[in-house]
Amino acid sequence: MQIIERTRVFNGHYKVNQLIVQDGEHQLRREQFAPGKAVAALVYDTARQVYVLTRQFRIGPEAEILEIAAGMIDGDEAPETAVRREIHEELGYEVDKLEEIVCIWPSPGTSSEEITVYHAEVSHRTGEGGGLAEEHENIEMVELRWEALVAEPLRDAKTVIAVQWVRLRK
Repeated sequence: MQIIERTRVFNGHYKVNQLIVQDGEHQLRREQFAPGKAVAALVYDTARQVYVLTRQFRIGPEAEILEIAAGMIDGDEAPETAVRREIHEELGYEVDKLEEIVCIWPSPGTSSEEITVYHAEVSHRTGEGGGLAEEHENIEMVELRWEALVAEPLRDAKTVIAVQWVRLRK
């Protein structure tokens, strides 16, 4: 298969492309959700021995969900810079140690989104957290000890991956 044409058909908060794909003798028309590149991190406060997650309303499931801190990469920003920024904006922490877990395509059948998932160790807060007012974020910080975290019925894929990564190392 080969993409022979790409047209931006929606250019709002998110982007949608229409692709013409050559598959042998056939040309297929497909839509591609193109939100950009993102970062996410499971944050562990080493001083207090708690995991710090977020709870916020998400458009996809149309509900508040428990998930790890996450956000979009701005322009040519490095993923490590973006994840440190997001942790500070959402949770108020400065990062002591950062380890990349994996870079994933969460839904490759329809989306070009790429998310780099990290594990972050923190020990001190320098900000309020809760997200940015100008981005209309309303983020609740949720602190959980390990036993409570693994008992949560997690449904967010990046969060499940990060928690399983820690579980394999414990």
